[in-house]
Amino acid sequence: MDVSPNMGDSVDKHEPLWLADGLEEAFIGLVMHFQTIYPIACYDYHKVLEIFMKDGMTEEEAIEHFEYNVIGAYVGDRTPCYLTPMTLEEAIELEEENYG
Repeated sequence: MDVSPNMGDSVDKHEPLWLADGLEEAFIGLVMHFQTIYPIACYDYHKVLEIFMKDGMTEEEAIEHFEYNVIGAYVGDRTPCYLTPMTLEEAIELEEENYG
């Protein structure tokens, strides 16, 4: 995954927002956490897979590409994050099924 700093509007011109190249349609907002004072770009997981499949990948190839090249591409504290939208009930059920 290529991540490029956005030199446009950011909290601090010395720390630009890092965006995942080619995934603009999947961008859903910004997140913050205790390890950084700067916002982090957040993308919709399902929309990212759709973009990969539009580029010719099968669903299986898109998932594998995502897991290896996107999630596996840590580039620092401002590495973008990826969200799987779901309800609280769905999250609890998923947690129990996988880690319960």
